Amino acid sequence: MENEYARELLRNGIIEAKDGNQEAARRYLDRAIYASSAHEALAEGWFWMSQVIDDPVEKRKALENCLSHDLRHARARRALAVLDGTLKADEIINPDQLPSAPEGLRQADAVRFMCPRCGGRMAFAPDGQSLVCEYCTRNQGFGRSNGSGPAGEKDFITAMATLKGHLKPLQDQVFHCKGCGSEFLLPAKLISASCVYCGSPHVVSLENTKDLLAPTGIVPHAFGQKQAAEYLVQWVEAHQIKPEKKVDLPRGLYLPLWMFNLGGAIDYTAEMVQFEAQENPLLFQGSRRPELVAVNDQFPVMLNDFVVPASRKLSAPLLKLLSTLDMKSAKSYEPGYLADWPAEVYDIPMAEASLNARSQAFATIKRELPHRLGCVRIVHSSSANLGIDSFKLILVPVWMTELPFDGREHLVLINGQNGEVASDIENKHGTSSGLFDFLSDLLES
Repeated sequence: MENEYARELLRNGIIEAKDGNQEAARRYLDRAIYASSAHEALAEGWFWMSQVIDDPVEKRKALENCLSHDLRHARARRALAVLDGTLKADEIINPDQLPSAPEGLRQADAVRFMCPRCGGRMAFAPDGQSLVCEYCTRNQGFGRSNGSGPAGEKDFITAMATLKGHLKPLQDQVFHCKGCGSEFLLPAKLISASCVYCGSPHVVSLENTKDLLAPTGIVPHAFGQKQAAEYLVQWVEAHQIKPEKKVDLPRGLYLPLWMFNLGGAIDYTAEMVQFEAQENPLLFQGSRRPELVAVNDQFPVMLNDFVVPASRKLSAPLLKLLSTLDMKSAKSYEPGYLADWPAEVYDIPMAEASLNARSQAFATIKRELPHRLGCVRIVHSSSANLGIDSFKLILVPVWMTELPFDGREHLVLINGQNGEVASDIENKHGTSSGLFDFLSDLLES
């Protein structure tokens, strides 16, 4: 009876709030909060109280009270982000009515990396620490606040409230070179390139775009092309592969990955055996039959850094490479890491990737649930209370090439962090003596 009364007060308060009657809404909501005991009702009560309060300090208190009862209350987290200034009210969209993708070319803002001493090209040195000039060999380290700390996380709910959380790159980008003044096109899938006229390296400032999320972290390249070729030769020798023609040298680039932190609970219904009036089942003598008892409960979940690919075309070999990457070494993203290194932007939007991560995480936990709970049989389970709290967009270093044999090109990826190799190759193919002939010039230089 008490709960029904509290729900009626809450319902009237929400109606008054939607009608713009703030004073009446506050009276109903205040009484609803006092009479409620359920966390869900209290969270809703405090959220709607925040909507009829004008004072920013009191509004913040109401939103924080709401989140204290429901940490994943999306509307409260979104409203608090607007109050904090991390989310602009005019950027919030309706995910069920997404605007159409803009037509034409995107004007891209880019950072140019040139040596302040001689004007030569600056490139990221595979030492994980600095930029180096190709001519005077001047080294320029990253600032203490740029690229030196660990990769940070971003709030998932806030990002999903904007267009950035739902779109993938669809347009070519127009670059205005700050060196020679020329304009050139960069394909939508790339975020770094060199000017086709003066050769100066540029990196897109995704922080300033309205439709794409910027990387939050990067695992820097740790070695150059010669070392990558040596890792490739060792791998080919070990797998006894003989290429059918000349093998292209590995090409260095960065590929994107999504990482999500998931939390909440898995609701489940299970059956367990209960021996009525029998404290120790080992003493059961067979004269009485065990009884199946239904159990309804929740299994708490907290998964950090759950990784899913952000690119479709390389997802198969990249999945094999994931286990060889040390994601804990990811540094805070800084455009200097991409100076003279190509980097792909994601083509799987965060909204789609989050559904993939949630589905994969639920499937994994569902398989393990009977073993974690003991001797029970899972009858039903639900992921309704499993949510995503935060995300990272990480760029990982890869060397890529193709091995031609069996009449087709087999993609090979080399981990740019430690040299581990992954490919779609399954079987051994002859001997590999031919590969040394194709790469001998590089290996001997």
